[in-house]
Amino acid sequence: MSIAETSLQPRSAPASDVIRVMIVDDAIVVRGFLARWIEAEEGLQVVTSLRSGREAIEQVDRANPDVVILDVDMPDIDGITALPRLFEKRHDLVVIMSSTLTRRNAEVSLRALSLGAADYVPKPESTREITSSTAFRRDLIEKIRALGARRKQRLSSARPLPWAVPAGAKRPLVVPLRGGAPARQGDDVTYKLRPFAPVAPRVLLIGASTGGPQALGAIVGGIGGIIDQVPVLITQHMPPTFTTILAEILERAAGRPAQEAIEGEAFHPGRIYIAPGGRHLRAVRRNGVAAVALDDGPPINFCKPAVDPMFSSAAAAWGSANLALVLTGMGSDGLRGAGEVVAAGGSVIAQDEETSVVWGMPGSVTKAGLCSAVLAVDQISAKLNDLFCGARS
Repeated sequence: MSIAETSLQPRSAPASDVIRVMIVDDAIVVRGFLARWIEAEEGLQVVTSLRSGREAIEQVDRANPDVVILDVDMPDIDGITALPRLFEKRHDLVVIMSSTLTRRNAEVSLRALSLGAADYVPKPESTREITSSTAFRRDLIEKIRALGARRKQRLSSARPLPWAVPAGAKRPLVVPLRGGAPARQGDDVTYKLRPFAPVAPRVLLIGASTGGPQALGAIVGGIGGIIDQVPVLITQHMPPTFTTILAEILERAAGRPAQEAIEGEAFHPGRIYIAPGGRHLRAVRRNGVAAVALDDGPPINFCKPAVDPMFSSAAAAWGSANLALVLTGMGSDGLRGAGEVVAAGGSVIAQDEETSVVWGMPGSVTKAGLCSAVLAVDQISAKLNDLFCGARS
């Protein structure tokens, strides 16, 4: 039996600014908690709460949501099957996949990104954990707000959403380079660029969050020559299991070894090192050799792994030889560490607003005046290749 549609409640925000949310989950208790959390937030409304993908497909036009929270495992029609059918009806939807931390669900959630999902949120395995997890609630609400606002901003300017996939198409996690087109600057954003460091970099650092897997896939596929020369360190905001799958995806994309970093191993050229879910990745000097140090300390910027400790420790380990890249993501993780990279003589590049799913992390380092370039995602690989070959501008 269908779950009754939740009546809309008035909000103090103007109706045009309210972010409308559809919840799709077969567990009635989960639907209830999510609905209460969302309805408690100013400017958010639950327009309907449903138990299957079939109901979502049938009701999406009538409910007219901005954001859909879509469970992976459901009877009748599951989330991954429902996803393209939802986009057939409403190509401009924001869909956030919701799944527990199993390998299968991690694979499905990352596959959903190639089908047009904007992001995913890892769901605690038990109802008790869901009710007590402040991190899950905060993560969910932040993503609804950021992605819902991004949708409204883009639709009001008639620009396509960065994660949108044309009807009937599939977006690979590895995006071919477009080349040639100049990076676009945000309409209301001004910033100053710094000169690049005068020495060629000897290590590449990459930090990413929301939208990161797509951007990472686009970039690593075009920098095989760089990976052969220097170690590449990546922190992507992801839980355990998800980072394992990400490493496998990036290894296929780059055609070079990619793995979750292992405590104590030395950093070597030819490899991609990924911060494992639930641990911060740091670089330390041991007998003069830069090596992996995994930190099980508390979250930093509400993230674990976080970008700041990787950037900061790399600044101490490699000094002016660092080149840091800040990709799409919510919040400002990476800002403090990027400042330390620059203070040590290294350089920072940020993804531009136009191609970012959320311009939080790259926007924060750009506005702070820490960047030497702000580029569209499909321009970044070419720029990196130039810099590692000796270009200084």
